[in-house]
Amino acid sequence: MRKRKATLFGGVSSILIGKLLGNKMRTNRKSIGRLAAAGLLIAGFAAAIQPTVAAAQRSKKDKGKDQDQQAAQTGAQCAPGTGSPSGAGTASAPTDDIIRQFAQHESDFKLARDDYTYSQSFLVQEADGNGVRGGEYQLDSEIIFTPQGRRYEHVIYAPPPTLQLLVLGPEDMKDLENIQPFVLTTEELPKYEIQYAGTEKLDELNTYKFCVGPKRIEKSQRYFRGTIWVDGRDLAVVKSDGKAVPEIGDQRFPRFVTYRENIEGTFWFPTYTHADDVLHFKDEDVRMRMTVRYKNYKRFGSIIQLGQSKEIPGTQSNPPETQPAPTK
Repeated sequence: MRKRKATLFGGVSSILIGKLLGNKMRTNRKSIGRLAAAGLLIAGFAAAIQPTVAAAQRSKKDKGKDQDQQAAQTGAQCAPGTGSPSGAGTASAPTDDIIRQFAQHESDFKLARDDYTYSQSFLVQEADGNGVRGGEYQLDSEIIFTPQGRRYEHVIYAPPPTLQLLVLGPEDMKDLENIQPFVLTTEELPKYEIQYAGTEKLDELNTYKFCVGPKRIEKSQRYFRGTIWVDGRDLAVVKSDGKAVPEIGDQRFPRFVTYRENIEGTFWFPTYTHADDVLHFKDEDVRMRMTVRYKNYKRFGSIIQLGQSKEIPGTQSNPPETQPAPTK
């Protein structure tokens, strides 16, 4: 295609020169030189803009492809193998009421979790399509508070990454913060389509199961798409199984499972996330293992430091009065 466009523009320049020569019966070398220069200029201009035109066409095509990809990643969808629960039954309360109640509980939990410190370890390992292990990425950190009460992440251990097949981008870090420990709050509820998928017993818990996914995908936003399990007593999310979306262009993200534990009251905190998935790229398949551990949850409390007392000038420094001992 590129070569054909160059030939086309070259033909146009020859036609222009021929016309100009035909209109002037008397031409001198100087005029011919100027016409030849004009022809070369037109051909050069065509060659210069050709990559730009091709790039614009590719950009338009890629944009349309990305939009199709995003549209295919919207709507409620359970994670594969979790959509037909064993022992599925009818909810004891209207589904809308259950969704509204657990979303409110998630909002309360998110506020409570922001008052906790905890430690977090993040490990990503890779292998090629033949199972040959590659490099890894590791990040250990603590979520703590400054004396002024500002919450921040303190990195404890971060060796140089040795990944050879995978590149972690900003989306991966967003997913680590918000999607792997997915919290479906009242504020986030309007963004998601939710379908009731019955009941299921997880260990000793009787749970409601829901398939969730984004209604639409907004620019620079990340979403969870998969299955969540809600405890029937506390109406708290206790497990999630799915993946982060959208995948745009050559991006690929793994399916993961996150488990929560009852740390305090009716609040269930994420304690373990694991993924073991094959990412299908255009040129090759890459196996990715990811593990996130959350532990040492502690509620943040202010510490009051007491210094030495000082006497204020102009006041009496008498000792405080004490109550008399009772008379026997």
